Parts: sequence; C-alpha cells; structure tokens
Amino acid sequence: MRRRRGHAALASLVSAVLLTVAATGCGTALQDLGPLPPRHSGPALSADAVVSEMTSVLAAEGITVARQPSDGLGRCTERLMGRHAPETAGSALEAAFARARSEHGWQAGPDLGGGTLTLTKGNWTVLTSRPSPEAAQGIQAPVVMSLTCLDPGSSTAPDSP
Repeated sequence: MRRRRGHAALASLVSAVLLTVAATGCGTALQDLGPLPPRHSGPALSADAVVSEMTSVLAAEGITVARQPSDGLGRCTERLMGRHAPETAGSALEAAFARARSEHGWQAGPDLGGGTLTLTKGNWTVLTSRPSPEAAQGIQAPVVMSLTCLDPGSSTAPDSP
C-alpha cells in the first residue's frame, strides 16, 4: 500500500514539474505579435482589371467570353462565360492559364483535382473546370470562369450589375 502511495506521489510530482517546465517554456511562444498580415501580397486589384486581363488571356487562345453581371451581395465575384470547340477547349484553357502565369504574373492556385484549374494574383482567385471533350456533335463546350476576391474590403468591385 505504501508503495502505491509512493508511486502516486512521485508521478504527481513529475507531472507538476513537467507542467511547470512546459508553462514557462511556452510562455514566450504565446506573446502577442500584432495583427495578422493580409491574406494576399501586393496591391489589391480591381474587378475591371482582373476581368480585362483574363478576357485578353483567353482571347489570345481563341476563347471568347463575356462578363456576366455580378450578384451584388457585397462580395466581389465575377463570372466569365463563353463557348469553345469541345475538342480543343481543355488545351486552350490550359494554354491560357500558362499565358496568365508567364505574361501577367498570376500564380498557380491550390490543386483542387478533378480537372479544375486555379490561379491566384493579389486579392483574386480564378477557378475553371476543363470542359468534357465528349460534347454532342455540333455543340460547343461551355467555358465558365469564376473570379473571386479574397478581401472584398480592399477591392473596387463594380457597383452596378
């Protein structure tokens, strides 16, 4: 019985020492370092600038898109929609994304898999999916590109749809 009490006392003493060491050792790691940096680097880009850049990059690869009205919910989102030949739509989108990276400074975005292409630049993320090459005879494949602002407070999205 005494042995058990002795082991319990020793275990609680060791636990107290470890807790004290951990608390004093981690105290400096918990200091306030100020506000977090912005989620993007560089100046905030306007919606018009991003839409213009992506439209020209797509046009250089033969994809014509039109800007769709914004939803006006206070978030800066844009949508570009168009159609392209299904046999070459996927490769044209890949070439357009490569052109955006090499000529306009866009960076590869997160890998979402499933044929999704993403780019990031400043406070914007661009997302599109490769169209299926198995479209019906004579029907062009839809091309839909979503542009989302990461920090709506610092972008100038258009006021009217």
